[in-house]
Amino acid sequence: MADLEKRNPGEVEYLQAVREVLASIEVIYNQNPQFEKSGIIERLVEPDRILTFKIPWVDDQGNVQVNRGYRVQFNNALGPYKGGLRFHPSVNLSILKFLGFEQIFKNSLTTLPIGGGKGGADFQPKGKSNAEIMRFCQAYMMELWKIIGPETDVPAGDIGVGGREIGFLFGMYKKLTNNYSGVLTGKGLAWGGSLVRPEATGFGAVYFVQEMMATRKDTMQGKKVAVSGFGNVAWGAVKKLDQLGAKVITLSGPDGYVYDKEGISGNKIDYLLELRASNEDIIEPYARQFKSSTFTSGKRPWEVPCDIAMPCATQNELDQADAQNLVNNKCSCVCEVANMPCTPDAVETIQHNGLLYAPGKAANAGGVAVSGLEMTQNAMKLHWPAEEVDSRLHEIMRAIHASCVLYGKRPDGYIDYAKGANIAGFLKVANAMLDQGVI
Repeated sequence: MADLEKRNPGEVEYLQAVREVLASIEVIYNQNPQFEKSGIIERLVEPDRILTFKIPWVDDQGNVQVNRGYRVQFNNALGPYKGGLRFHPSVNLSILKFLGFEQIFKNSLTTLPIGGGKGGADFQPKGKSNAEIMRFCQAYMMELWKIIGPETDVPAGDIGVGGREIGFLFGMYKKLTNNYSGVLTGKGLAWGGSLVRPEATGFGAVYFVQEMMATRKDTMQGKKVAVSGFGNVAWGAVKKLDQLGAKVITLSGPDGYVYDKEGISGNKIDYLLELRASNEDIIEPYARQFKSSTFTSGKRPWEVPCDIAMPCATQNELDQADAQNLVNNKCSCVCEVANMPCTPDAVETIQHNGLLYAPGKAANAGGVAVSGLEMTQNAMKLHWPAEEVDSRLHEIMRAIHASCVLYGKRPDGYIDYAKGANIAGFLKVANAMLDQGVI
């Protein structure tokens, strides 16, 4: 860690992600001297390659704009690099390296043959016209196409990159390569996409919580759930929670959060989709639309009493004070649906007080799992019905939960899901790296 900090100064998110994994796998690593002899950790924490490039594009006023683009290809011991593209002003190398590093273990846990990668740009789609977004995506792909492919690197969507952006990116890739292949996932259903993909991250996280609750002989029925965010991830979680009889009581955006005492279901979920499609980053209109809800400006929803908390927005959105609020309000479970949404201090508080805690690399693996299933359908030139995709997703999440329990169960019975996920994900990748030699 000391060496890594010297070589990557200021990369806070990336160093946080690595530190958390190394702390979890220390014992298992030391029990296997072949890992140290082969320099597995030193090789694993360093990306295979990083592409950084400028993206010049022309806005609707005819002005030339320049953004910075990235693709981090982290590790392909298990299969082609796989991970989303994020378009957001906050994007920098530290964030993408943290996401790519997490993706290695997340993809390993899915049992699918995919490696870890991540990419994106410091571009803000909010407030841009469709024509501007199209020109930007095309300019981005002018650089990216050189290093991706269906058996090399398969990007997907992430924050700021939805079906519209994937369409523009795929169209340009197809033109540049004269090749129609499954090089991107999250595609439209008419041209190679998979059913259930938009909901998959949220669905998978709820399936994981369902498995966690079962370890304490409990169910989702009637549980009050606080959810943050209101994008595709939150939408999928809200939809599945409602189906399983839970009551979602909060949503949030950068402007604040809404608390709906009657629960978010039915036409309220439909309105959530409309709100997201408006391309605005605000949640306040929900409170104006439904009188059962109240809006709190500039705060996060973790002060609201709930049984289950599911942060679905972004990294480090739930801190130690938030975690203590959840403990004080008798919350029993915290499930990370976003990538690393809980700070290290928050995780310590959650686990110290005996709450169930699901790390994002395990709980939110449903999104990349269905992306992997989309790759399979593309390769087979098939299109599975929604029931089959959902069934496969459910089975994958059960298997991930079982792996976490196998390596994370303590002598006192408490399940350290973070430790279990890290060890299970690491062992598969490390052994594959051993088998393939020093490359």
